[in-house]
Amino acid sequence: MENKMDGRVTRFLDQQGRIKQIPAKMKIRRMIYEYLAGKFAENRIYDEQEVNEIISGWSTTNDYFTIRRGLIESGLLSRNPSGSEYRKLKPEA
Repeated sequence: MENKMDGRVTRFLDQQGRIKQIPAKMKIRRMIYEYLAGKFAENRIYDEQEVNEIISGWSTTNDYFTIRRGLIESGLLSRNPSGSEYRKLKPEA
């Protein structure tokens, strides 16, 4: 994702690289979600609290619920049916 960073993405980040606003345009929102998904390790199981902490650490919006749902709906994170385990999904080729 780093090589795709341009003004469309960086304008939604603060100087520390934290998300300060979720874009309205879906294409740019997807790019923001991909940027945030890059903060999760592959081959690791996260619980909900850990996911929320990572999102909160990389966002100033205080809306980890909406961002977490966006990561899942975008196919970047998966969640088991009980919501107790989350995993980063590998990007589609």
